[in-house]
Amino acid sequence: MELNQILKTAYDAGASDVHLIANNPPVMRVNQVMTPLDRASVLTKEQVRAYFEQMAGAESRAMFERVKDADFSYYSEGLARYRVNAHMQRGGVGLAMRAVKTKVPPLAALNLPEVIARLTYLPRGLVLVTGDTGSGKTTTLAAMIEAMNQRYRKHIITLEDPVEYVFESKQCILEQRELGADMSSFASGLKHALRQDPDIILVGEMRDLETTALAISAAETGHLVLSTLHTVNASQTVERIIDMYPSGQQNQIRSMLANTLQAVVSQTLFSRVDRPGMIPAVETLLCTPAVRNLIREARTFEIPNVIETSRAIGMCSLDSSIAELYFNGYISREDAIAQAAFPDKLVRQLAA
Repeated sequence: MELNQILKTAYDAGASDVHLIANNPPVMRVNQVMTPLDRASVLTKEQVRAYFEQMAGAESRAMFERVKDADFSYYSEGLARYRVNAHMQRGGVGLAMRAVKTKVPPLAALNLPEVIARLTYLPRGLVLVTGDTGSGKTTTLAAMIEAMNQRYRKHIITLEDPVEYVFESKQCILEQRELGADMSSFASGLKHALRQDPDIILVGEMRDLETTALAISAAETGHLVLSTLHTVNASQTVERIIDMYPSGQQNQIRSMLANTLQAVVSQTLFSRVDRPGMIPAVETLLCTPAVRNLIREARTFEIPNVIETSRAIGMCSLDSSIAELYFNGYISREDAIAQAAFPDKLVRQLAA
């Protein structure tokens, strides 16, 4: 099968991911379910290698030959951009491709809480969007960036691995830098971005201590910094950041984080039962004075209680968001309980 034929079939089916692995048919993920495109079309090692050579640039191919893994982006004309991971498995190339729509969706189309739109009006500080791989973090951040791009006259810099949504400068001047092609690391890109007169900085992922420290410092010095972490709720996000630091520095970073953190948005995607598609359950933490005190005093275990009692100002726990989706008929009871933070408690809530 031709690569473009595979991608066209997957695109028409609304697939979020495509997997090309030797001795298997092409497989796509549609609404979180893995489905073969055509069970009769088993790919050979040579075919998958040819797909890789077709998509990857010279630098990505050289990286792959050195370390047996490479991440890069690929644009299929008229369809979508793809975030591609090439890797070796059983002596052959494997390809995992995540589809990224070429047009940034508006925030209003993402079924997100209204409070997330309010976060795009923040003048400074750190905003984190967290969740598992494939939970929609990139799309949420892209929609937030696009909202600011249309509203402000500012300088936005994004640091990504790889560039997924491609923005056009509208009211803002918008620059996108890709790991590998435009910068050697997130930490290096962020360090130099601070000398490029930015107002808003998007860091693809706070994946190490140096990047995290620089992001917090950038937020302290008056920039609005947006980034992601692979954590499932707000309190875990705060603890993950603090645990990156040596024990002797943790009190200091608690104070810095309490001063700079503005919000944590944690997402989990569900398959809809009312119609084909996905919908997010969203936990939202806003950094009120009470939350800042909990962070400073190492009482992050109390954050869930603050979220539960602060719904009037826009906070919401993950389980409350899941329950709302269930009661509105968007998701199944089984999925709701399976992904709940406290399943036993949610069972009682759904039975009430």
